[in-house]
Amino acid sequence: MEVVHLLEKYQKVRNHTVALCKPLKTEDYIPQPIVDVSPPKWHLGHTTWFFENFILAQFQEKYTIFKKGYNYIFNSYYESQGPRVKRHTRGDLTRPTVADVMEYREHVDQQMLAFLQSGKLSEEVADFIALGLEHEQQHQELLITDLKYTLGLNPLFPAYRPEIKYPQELAQDTIRQEYITIEEGVYEVGHSGDDFCFDNEKQSHKVYLHAYQVLDRLVTNREYMEFMEAGGYKQPHLWLMEGWEWVKNEEIQAPLYWEKHYDEWKTFTLYGLQDIDSEAPVTHVSFYEAEAFARWKNKRLLTEFEWEVACKKLSPSVSEAANFVENDALIPLGRKKGDYQMLGDAWEWTNSAYLPYPYYKQAEGALGEYNGKFMINQMVLRGGSCVTPKNHIRATYRNFFHPDKRWQFTGIRLAESC
Repeated sequence: MEVVHLLEKYQKVRNHTVALCKPLKTEDYIPQPIVDVSPPKWHLGHTTWFFENFILAQFQEKYTIFKKGYNYIFNSYYESQGPRVKRHTRGDLTRPTVADVMEYREHVDQQMLAFLQSGKLSEEVADFIALGLEHEQQHQELLITDLKYTLGLNPLFPAYRPEIKYPQELAQDTIRQEYITIEEGVYEVGHSGDDFCFDNEKQSHKVYLHAYQVLDRLVTNREYMEFMEAGGYKQPHLWLMEGWEWVKNEEIQAPLYWEKHYDEWKTFTLYGLQDIDSEAPVTHVSFYEAEAFARWKNKRLLTEFEWEVACKKLSPSVSEAANFVENDALIPLGRKKGDYQMLGDAWEWTNSAYLPYPYYKQAEGALGEYNGKFMINQMVLRGGSCVTPKNHIRATYRNFFHPDKRWQFTGIRLAESC
């Protein structure tokens, strides 16, 4: 990426993270209700630490660390970078203050802009900065989903953006569904080309796929409610063993954020508590729930390779697919009926374990800690969600979570073998 474009992207990405926080009150920046959710203050500091620690401290001459203790607070999981606070205690820290963290961001941004304008960027450094920006975009999405979880625990159901009206469906009729056939054959999957990708998307390689059919849209709230009403959460034969134990132990009865109010289901959204839009995609479901629903429908989930091949064949460009307000805040806006495709609605659970590709090579040093060490006990998700930054979405992107996780905008797409 040319220096001028890298400079422009740096400013845009960094400014957008701060813009996402404009609706927050000071008290919103600190809580951490569960280990998976980090406070907004920590996201702001961690993404800043990434640039200071991996770029400025390594490549800028005579750079002085802003505050030495910040490495201990804002390091996430990089063993090579020293000790750090335990993940579940990030919300226990009232200091540094929000003002301190914003001062930290401003300092690092000034230093980074001067460094970028100096023209002293090798290809290695430019690639590292590009990774840092993609990393920050990941945290923009996490900031919103983590905040939604925190706000969703509040009995007042506060809205993230109360001034924005919740979108209502334009029609009440049931949306169509169509299964698209993908012929058997040898297909190429994985990332190729010179544009950015994460290391877990490499290298491109060939896979053989049997013929299959894929639903041209995501499963809707109405369809998932039918599963619930049919006793889906009470029938052990529909569930994988670990999934059934999870349902029993956690007393799961519905997707995350669904609540019964006077015998009617409502859901917590970034706009506050709302009626459930029956024809919108169901989201905030675990892999266990997605797999059980598919089994109930006598269907199955796609493998990640089937998903990628179908996406490349069926989806429009990412610019047409993404579905959020980008210049102010990432907010799911809803879709008109029949406007579903495979990019930018929800992260779609696949039936593939998160494993390295055949020619994957883990990088040395800190870069090698970014993805490779997580390739165990997790499932792959594809597609990007309604709160994924638009220019961050691509068909080869491999997200990954443990099968019980559902605080992200995770959804279901059905498939069947021919």
